[in-house]
Amino acid sequence: MHHHATTPQSRRTRAARALLGTLLISCSLTKIAFAVPTAEQDRLAKLTLAEAAAEIRSGKVTSTQLTEASLARIETYDPKLDAFITVMKSQALAQAKALDAETKAGKSRGPLHGVPIALKDNVDTANARTTGGSALFAERLPAEDAPIVTRMVAAGAVIIGKTNLQEFAMGGGESSYFGPARNPWNLAHNTGGSSSGSGAAISAYLAYGAIGTDTGGSIRMPASFSGIVGIKPTYGLVPIRGIIPLRVSMDHAGPMTRTVEDAAIMLNVLAGYDKLDITSVENAPKEDYVAALKQPVKDLKLGLPVGYFDYLDPEVKEAFYKAVEVLNGLTSGSKEMYLPAAPRPLNGAAETLAWHEDYVKSSAGSYMYPQRRRLEALAKDGGGTAVDYVKGMWEVQLLRRTIGDHFEKAGVDLVIVPTHRILPPKIDDLLTKAYSSNPTDPSITSNCWPFNLFGLPSISIPCGFSKDGLPIGLMISGPRFSDGKVLALANAYEKATEWHKRQPPLTPDTTKPAVKKPL
Repeated sequence: MHHHATTPQSRRTRAARALLGTLLISCSLTKIAFAVPTAEQDRLAKLTLAEAAAEIRSGKVTSTQLTEASLARIETYDPKLDAFITVMKSQALAQAKALDAETKAGKSRGPLHGVPIALKDNVDTANARTTGGSALFAERLPAEDAPIVTRMVAAGAVIIGKTNLQEFAMGGGESSYFGPARNPWNLAHNTGGSSSGSGAAISAYLAYGAIGTDTGGSIRMPASFSGIVGIKPTYGLVPIRGIIPLRVSMDHAGPMTRTVEDAAIMLNVLAGYDKLDITSVENAPKEDYVAALKQPVKDLKLGLPVGYFDYLDPEVKEAFYKAVEVLNGLTSGSKEMYLPAAPRPLNGAAETLAWHEDYVKSSAGSYMYPQRRRLEALAKDGGGTAVDYVKGMWEVQLLRRTIGDHFEKAGVDLVIVPTHRILPPKIDDLLTKAYSSNPTDPSITSNCWPFNLFGLPSISIPCGFSKDGLPIGLMISGPRFSDGKVLALANAYEKATEWHKRQPPLTPDTTKPAVKKPL
């Protein structure tokens, strides 16, 4: 047996290593102790937007305290959720400080004053990178804020950060350059897309409201999968200028929140004409959406559109029909009716290519494989002919003008359907599909996209959970500019049920399962 002589040098090294070890252990412990939000921070973070605003107005709490509560939640939970691409810590704290000074001087900018809000990272911000979830734009700093950001900031919102999304909003949320956002109810599952990070952030109390965008369901699908509220307003009501487009003729932006009232508060700030936005509607009726929540719903007649109830997961079906019973009790009842079949194929390919064409030519390798494959296929056939596109647009415009007639003919005010026909899938299963040789069309499982085509206001709210604790969403839609009525029915249902009060089983110790590394 050999004995190693312990020289003073090696003893010192050992002692230093031991000390370093203790320091590392204590550092990591203090790090954890520091990172875990205090009980008061958790209480603040879990307030609704309306409650948080009321506490600021009454002087009970400062914007700085709310912002620190959100940042503490982000620090603890975002490493598990990947809800954020960029956390705007110093800017948010500076904004909060300035707003606190205003509060002290007796000034309030309204119900968003001092409240932390997150933005999907396809919405331009001049003081933070806007990536679109892509390596292509990993360091892109826009020249100016999108108009909806200007509106939010003017209304006193504290911009806490930019949330994760499916690369360039092209799909279900599993494929982002920054890794997929995780579902707070079960981290192995998808949070819905493309506004995946916004859904996760609101569900896990990392912010009080978020902006999502919706081209074929990208606000409502994550709202459904994350157990929160998300509204796609009437097409053209909220400006989309300064948002990286997917299909301009189908793109919408809107609020994602924990309650219907919170969504109404945000929509009041977001809605309104923008002359430089070609989609923006000049003569949209002015409405106070918070006031609209109070309208009676007992005389409303509800439609169950045929064809939206095929292939339902049994648990989705059960939760939905229980929701219909509740809604029947709140209104004058529901009946079967028909909405027009959506024309397919649509005109959208050329629109998507119009924006991406130069990037695909110069930097195809910067896209992730599923999106690159899709764009290269479009580039090959030029996105269809100009004639196809024009014919498609004529059809869409006629459909949008006449869609209201279908509600009138059936004698219904609003329609109700399950938001999604399936439960939130596993991220691994979605990645397998996205990278397989023949990816399946995800729209079959969703009831969302026809309402983008119709351009109608459409909200998803929680209406139940599967036996494994995964959220299920109910969608309410109405004719053009019936946004207030849609919100009112959603609010009445929320008040009659408890689903919005349930909290995801997320703790600082929850382990984050690995997902497949796509090639």
